[in-house]
Formats: sequence, structure tokens, C-alpha cells
Amino acid sequence: MVDVTPKEPTHRRAISRCKVFMKPETTGKVASNAITKGDVLGAARIAGIQAAKRTADMIPLCHPLLVGAVTINFTLGDDYVEVETQVETVDRTGVEMEAMTACAVAALTIYDMCKSADRSMVIGDLALWEKTGGRSGHWRRPTDDLGDPLSNPLVNTAANPVLRFDPATDSSDPVDPLA
Repeated sequence: MVDVTPKEPTHRRAISRCKVFMKPETTGKVASNAITKGDVLGAARIAGIQAAKRTADMIPLCHPLLVGAVTINFTLGDDYVEVETQVETVDRTGVEMEAMTACAVAALTIYDMCKSADRSMVIGDLALWEKTGGRSGHWRRPTDDLGDPLSNPLVNTAANPVLRFDPATDSSDPVDPLA
């Protein structure tokens, strides 16, 4: 475990997002509170808050810290529910893992609440979107003109031609930069 005792406590914030992709009929049922198990978004919000507070119990080597605030918001699209979590603290280490854990558990709760209506749901796009505070300061995920995240630089073929490989046209083997 990293020793954070020499660090001074600072205000830290992290924002994470993910999506639960589902049939449009399922999204409609979530929006109209017609899922038989109950209030999907209310249950997901509570589960996410609980998960943020218990992250150190689930992630090995993650420092326990005092979570000052957890905000969980939902955006309903035609065929998905987007989960956005924001976690804040004043502490010696960041809250990125708390934000991502809250997001993942809220999404899993949505899945659990809706599985009787739609077994084809997929949880995806879990990512840290922004963090502030600490030694590394402010960081925000780069986005395109539409606000969609840019690809990971390790797999973005425009930014990393080493990974560009089309078996139909390339006779050489791709090189894995992480190998």
C-alpha cells in the first residue's frame, strides 16, 4: 500500500460515467417507474452511495477515506441509462476508485432491477471523466466535438500506428507495445 501519511489533505473530486444498454421498451419502463421490482433509479442511487463508502473493503490496497459527498445522476437515452457519479473528500488520496466503484455498482443495480424485463442488457463505457486535487492536479477526459470520449491512446489507431493492423491487407504481425 502506498504511504500517503506525508501528504497534506486537499479537496479532491472525481467524476465517473458508465452506461447500461437495454431495449428501448426497458428504458421506457425505467422512465415510467414500471419495473416490477420497484424504483430502479432510487435503488441504484442508494447502492452507488453505499459502494462509494465501502470501496476500500472491495478493492485491495485502496486507502479507506472519509467520503464527504456522493452525487449520482442518471440520463435516460432511447436504449440506455447513463450513470454519472461524483465523489468528493478532503483527504490525502484521491477518490477516483470511489467514483468508479459507485458507478459500477449503480449500473449493476439497474441491471438487477431490470433483468426480469430484459436479459440482453449490457453494462459498458465505465471510465473516469474528471478528477481534481492532489499532486497531479486537474485532469479531464478528452472528448470529440460531440462530447464523446476519445479512444484510449494505446488502442487509437490514428494516434498509435503500431497497433494499426488489417489482416486482409497486412502480412506482418501486429506489435503489442505492452508486451
